[in-house]
Amino acid sequence: MSPPGRRRYYIWPVRIALLVVCLSLPHESHQGPHEKRLLHQLLDHYNVLERPVANESDPLQLSFGLTLMQIIDVDEKNQMLTSNAWLNLEWNDVNLRWNSSEYGGVKDLRIPPHRIWKPDVLMYNSADEGFDGTYPTNVVVRNNGSCLYIPPGIFKSTCKIDITWFPFDDQRCEMKFGSWTYDGFQLDLQLQDDGGGDISSFITNGEWDLLGVPGKRNEIYYNCCPEPYIDITFTIIIRRRTLYYFFNLIVPCVLIASMAVLGFTLPPDSGEKLSLGVTILLSLTVFLNMVAETMPATSDAVPLLGTYFNCIMFMVASSVVSTILILNYHHRNADTHEMSTWVRLIFLHWMPCLLRMSRPSVEPEPRKTLQLRELELKERSSKSLLANVLDIDDDFRHTGTLQSSSTTGFLRVSGGGGGHDEPQIVHNCIGSHRELSLILKEIRVITEKYRKEDEAAEVTNDWKFAAMVVDRLCLIIFTLFTIIATIAVLFSAPHIIVT
Repeated sequence: MSPPGRRRYYIWPVRIALLVVCLSLPHESHQGPHEKRLLHQLLDHYNVLERPVANESDPLQLSFGLTLMQIIDVDEKNQMLTSNAWLNLEWNDVNLRWNSSEYGGVKDLRIPPHRIWKPDVLMYNSADEGFDGTYPTNVVVRNNGSCLYIPPGIFKSTCKIDITWFPFDDQRCEMKFGSWTYDGFQLDLQLQDDGGGDISSFITNGEWDLLGVPGKRNEIYYNCCPEPYIDITFTIIIRRRTLYYFFNLIVPCVLIASMAVLGFTLPPDSGEKLSLGVTILLSLTVFLNMVAETMPATSDAVPLLGTYFNCIMFMVASSVVSTILILNYHHRNADTHEMSTWVRLIFLHWMPCLLRMSRPSVEPEPRKTLQLRELELKERSSKSLLANVLDIDDDFRHTGTLQSSSTTGFLRVSGGGGGHDEPQIVHNCIGSHRELSLILKEIRVITEKYRKEDEAAEVTNDWKFAAMVVDRLCLIIFTLFTIIATIAVLFSAPHIIVT
């Protein structure tokens, strides 16, 4: 064993080294025990149910603010707004004050909210299943008793959606905050910023533009109670971005309507004129159902886009009815219909002049010339075709001779002279006269048939031309209606900026 003096010689340098190390440590290392002691001093006898005021008759001043971070969703069907926001609550707790010099310079603490008193501020118009969607973060407490509580949360609030100007609409969704149990004499809520909510960190939304978040302090007196009840209401003003709806609903609707108008240029004999209109009507019905699925089932207002779709659908339905009328006119004939005077006057005389239409196969003639031609046709129709060709009467008793020719096949009967062959000649003439009479009768029947066919074809052509006139008239009317309806809808909106 070493002597005691030698051991003492080795121990002193070690003690000196430990002392130097301890003296070289930073002074902040002494804060740990001071903070622990401070927490025990503050929270051991702290009552979380006590309203922290020096005088119980005085209200506790609570400064309230809101920081809007993001608009997550606007549910028009269920009339609900989902947003990401931070609440900003600041009050002074007289039970959480200390002298920082007595606790090693500790000036602030982070305390869980369930360990101290905090105001029971909730969103009145919450639509969340748990009602309160905030996350309980720590409360920052300073040595002067100031408490700062900033809980973030996903808020689902009810929002009355006004669909009058959809998709060119602005929405105003309110978020109403207030104490659930304290009245105005116990908890005095004050708006933290007169300008409203903080939107400096707002994340833009693809469907909505944020116009502002104004705030307002409301002090309401109810009939049941003499004390006031205070709430802070933030109004989130948003504007719908219409680029998506413009190119996915409005433009296809206009194109479909133009196809319905172009259907009037389709010839009736093609057989696709009516089916095109019905197909377009069904397409518009599908688009209208797409709009109805996104809209709330309310009778307060009709959306602007729905009004436009209904106008276009009415136009297409009217075009289908007009197409049926046009096809009916086009396929009429003399055997089934007789054109009345007013129809002939309107669709064959007046409307063609207004629409600058003419019939290339019919040349206009003066009225006297038309009357003379009608008399001549009646006179010539009373004779057979053969009589008209030979320019003779049908009554052979007025003719002196019946001439026969090798080229025509007719017999020539002499009016004078006689002989022993006269009875045979007369007999042959009588036989030839009967055969010729039968031939002329058949030719007269054929002539009458062709004349009636010509008259029927003329009547059919009149009906077809009337159908063309109605077709051209509908083309002009429905084109103007589509253009006027589109312009009226766009300019009746509060704003037509497509973003």
